Amino acid sequence: MFGRWQKARPAPEPSIFASSYRLPNAIRYPLNAVSSFLQFAELCDALAATSKKLEKRAFIADYLKSLPVEDAGRAALWLSGTPFAETDPRVLNIGGSLLSKAIAELSGAGQEAMSAAYRRYGDFGAASADLLYGHAPANASITLAEVESGFAVIAEARGPAAKLRLFLDLLRRTTPDEAKYLIKLATGDMRTGVKQSLVEEAIAEAYAATTAAVRRADMLLGSLLEVVALAAAGRLDDARMKLFHPIGFMLASPVQTVEEAVARFTEEIRAEKSGVSEALPPDERAVDGGPDLPSEPSMGLKAAQLEDKFDGIRAQLHVSPETSAANHASRVALYSRNRDDLSESFPDLVDAFASIGEPAILDGEILAWNPTAQRALSFSSLQQRLGRKRPTPEMLRDIPAVLIVFDILYRGDALLLEQPLSHRRAVLEDFCGRWTAATLASDAGRQSDLFAARAEQAFPRLILAAAARLTSADGLDQAYVGARARGNEGVMIKSLASIYQPGRRGLAWLKLKRELATLDVVVTGVEYGNGRRAAVLSDYTFAIRDPDDPEAPLKNVGKAYSGLTDQEIADMTTWFKAHTLEEYGHFRTVEPTVVLEVAFNNLMRSTRHASGFALRFPRIVRIRIDKPVEEIDTLQRVEEIYASQPDKPVDETPVDDS
Repeated sequence: MFGRWQKARPAPEPSIFASSYRLPNAIRYPLNAVSSFLQFAELCDALAATSKKLEKRAFIADYLKSLPVEDAGRAALWLSGTPFAETDPRVLNIGGSLLSKAIAELSGAGQEAMSAAYRRYGDFGAASADLLYGHAPANASITLAEVESGFAVIAEARGPAAKLRLFLDLLRRTTPDEAKYLIKLATGDMRTGVKQSLVEEAIAEAYAATTAAVRRADMLLGSLLEVVALAAAGRLDDARMKLFHPIGFMLASPVQTVEEAVARFTEEIRAEKSGVSEALPPDERAVDGGPDLPSEPSMGLKAAQLEDKFDGIRAQLHVSPETSAANHASRVALYSRNRDDLSESFPDLVDAFASIGEPAILDGEILAWNPTAQRALSFSSLQQRLGRKRPTPEMLRDIPAVLIVFDILYRGDALLLEQPLSHRRAVLEDFCGRWTAATLASDAGRQSDLFAARAEQAFPRLILAAAARLTSADGLDQAYVGARARGNEGVMIKSLASIYQPGRRGLAWLKLKRELATLDVVVTGVEYGNGRRAAVLSDYTFAIRDPDDPEAPLKNVGKAYSGLTDQEIADMTTWFKAHTLEEYGHFRTVEPTVVLEVAFNNLMRSTRHASGFALRFPRIVRIRIDKPVEEIDTLQRVEEIYASQPDKPVDETPVDDS
């Protein structure tokens, strides 16, 4: 199969990077080819071929320096893995089905050949290049600017047929090596080992700027195109905050015991440069509904703020008054951790927050909400609204959403990231005190037809997260129990001195949450993974026993793909191939004899699996070679665990989580 394609490959021309892996500073760029997309593709190949960060950075910096500024901006943006800047709302909407049709048309390859190529490389771009040898131009002609123009036209096209035609027009002008990275860029899957942070470092090196200045400008502007232009002109300090592009979320490090939390947090406090006394607020505030903690002092914990860890969707709210709008409503956008725009999925929140009359960026969690009980509904309730761009009026009425906010990153014209949490909390409290009442759902009016005119619907959609001072390890354990009783995942421990570090995970923020339980299950189905696992069976569907159903004694309850080593996965792949019952493309049913122990965070009712349940965040703990299938856990055990959940919703409707 592959031999046929490989023999058709022409001898590649010497790459400008061919001799540069050991001597990155010796790279030279032909002046007549500096803007060709082929050279961008060769750079990407060189980046993928080395694991050395400094070498990658030198490759990128030398390449950027050789280009005109506009082309350098395009290249920097694409090297970060996206065809458009964060502030650019355009999307290509080119999915796997469209790409498969394009490559099949250009290469003449059938489905079997395409599947085999993908399985070999684990990457659609590389597989496509292999299939296109002998069917694509041998000489490069397309430039960076022409690729940018092509993407712009595709983004504007409506419908898959129009997009396919335009993408084919673009691909027909590319060599196989160029096509590889054109496809990778279109899918956002570059696989060069380059992150945006490394591109920022390379920009700094290329234009004699500091990395801190480049990163700050990128955070403020949300566009590497603009950052490169400012860096080349020596004007990075001119960057000013632009709303409506997501700032990276600050992340917390997980801990599973109180002892681990205290030890790690104390280590962080000791490492902080500022003194503990400077981090503490002038008074000890505690919001109603927060954890009730004893005042017994404990080392390091006096410098901590404690919050519940909510079980929803992390979201960043951007709001800014639009004075030119006819109704004088503010512009509102909600972004996920993956930087996806959630606004269309939560029109009830957008409508409510349009009443906020000052610019701000807030960090929080979207939750499904019970306004009568004033507490969150289960994640499975919220899940019914996910994946739907336009929820129905009935959904908006029956599963209303709120945003519980716990941090503020920007207000007015002030960026607050460098301020300690104690200061940001005071600003957030003032902000919520001013605007929470304005977010009453029934007061918004701009989409009032979406809401039933019921008194219980008139509740604020902006809610300030409860916070309290933490003073003892015993208090932390009590707070965890209390948070679970309130239907939340656990607790957050945050240093009052901590600045907001976008995209960073450290010890300044910790999240204490414990696995609900483990189950012994049997593997019933397996499928090939993605990326480097495309050639191995790494995704496992598993079942528990139902001794009361002799017709179907095994009932699926979940699927997991993390927890095993590469060697264990390789061994399991060999075994499952030899014990396959039926094969359906990438998925196969297997003899139910391999027992796994899986951990998970909670259980939900679900129509996806025959058991009627689904595990949330399942992880493989180990292979139970010591346990026969007859001794795996039963449906009764699953029901017991489900009933024991403190955050189990009452009369929960099963969710179709497919």
